[in-house]
Amino acid sequence: MKKVLFSIVVASLLSACGTTNDGQLKGVQDRVIWFQQDPVGMLYIPPGSYNMGPSDQDAPYSYTSRSKTVSVSPFYMDETEVTNNEYRQFVYWVRDSIARKILGEEVSEEDFFITQNEFGEDIEPPYLNWRTRIDWDAPDEREALAVMFLPEYERFYRRRELDSRKLIYEYFWIDWNDAARKNPTINGDNLRERGLTDRSVFIRRDEINVYPDTLCWIHDFTYSYNEPLTNMYFWHPAYDDYPVVGVSWKQARAFSIWRTQLFNDFLRQYDGTWVQDFRLPTESEWEYAARGGLDLSSYPWGGPYIRNTRGCFLANFKPLRGNYYDDGGIHTVPTMSYEPNDFGLYCMAGNVAEWTSNAYEESSLDYAHDLNMNYVYEAKDDDPPVLKRKVIRGGSWKDVGYFLQTSTRTYEYQDTAKSYVGFRCVMSYLGMGKSSI
Repeated sequence: MKKVLFSIVVASLLSACGTTNDGQLKGVQDRVIWFQQDPVGMLYIPPGSYNMGPSDQDAPYSYTSRSKTVSVSPFYMDETEVTNNEYRQFVYWVRDSIARKILGEEVSEEDFFITQNEFGEDIEPPYLNWRTRIDWDAPDEREALAVMFLPEYERFYRRRELDSRKLIYEYFWIDWNDAARKNPTINGDNLRERGLTDRSVFIRRDEINVYPDTLCWIHDFTYSYNEPLTNMYFWHPAYDDYPVVGVSWKQARAFSIWRTQLFNDFLRQYDGTWVQDFRLPTESEWEYAARGGLDLSSYPWGGPYIRNTRGCFLANFKPLRGNYYDDGGIHTVPTMSYEPNDFGLYCMAGNVAEWTSNAYEESSLDYAHDLNMNYVYEAKDDDPPVLKRKVIRGGSWKDVGYFLQTSTRTYEYQDTAKSYVGFRCVMSYLGMGKSSI
């Protein structure tokens, strides 16, 4: 009887501690039940295989693409190109983070820095306190933040304007490809031979100015009057829903990393589980999404023609010689213009061409893998220009119809910003994909 009571007591104690052992393999118990939440403004793209590459004649005979069957895992994609107003949220966040750092050092560390965690332990370096409001016109704060504005001698009609050159964003990412190599290197040094193979050597750091190049409207076109767009396009409310342009490949990547941290920080506040990173789409993901499930279509809308049955153009591009306006847009148009493709994605052809994550190499389709095809190269500042090419897709408002085709591939240099190139983000789906049942 005593043995039975002892066994019951021991079982109760083990159960109370959450360590019940019945000798069976059941995995870690009491795990949180988790469901993938659709990110705001993104659409689910199901997994599948398709014939990547030309659906029509290679008009310029560039031989940069060929037909190849590839498979793509499920992912989310922005319904539209990233707009001016969405990108402005990023710019304002960088602006406010710099302001908080200045105010924490110059005015009040207690108000603008979080120096201790919930256990009373010091945090080094401290976090920025986003709950404290910045009063840009308060005397002490106005004086401390004067360094963020243009100096007197650079002002136009004495306007107190933010110095966009100060909007520098520091960001990090992990170079998984280098970490996976047997002999990883940094600047030509073999890390394993030097005994430097801890995780920190694969964490990359970069700094970049996040403000778009508003002068792109002028330097892209010689002998063309585009000063009104340089003057107003990015900041004026009239253009809030237009695609952001003048953003380099590096700026687009920095935006994606910031967007990931913004969302994961929100989830962490409520003990939520982190999600996959926001990022630029791979070339194969972009083309798969642009086709909208129509494998052999030349254009995102499915047919071989650029007009519908009523004779209206189906995208924003350059339809006729010298005539930009016949399709309804003389330059960029709002991101939800025209009809979406069968996945619900807007302007996958025309409006602005879009950055992808992939480096451009003419023959990459010949040797890249047919599962989630991806060719990347992290170009260094001193690399020759040919190694700084990044794939852009979709064609733009200033391109002829050939560049609107889902299979047409071309490039721009990663450190350039153009008035006809924008971007949209994707996020890998966690799991095999949504059930079709």
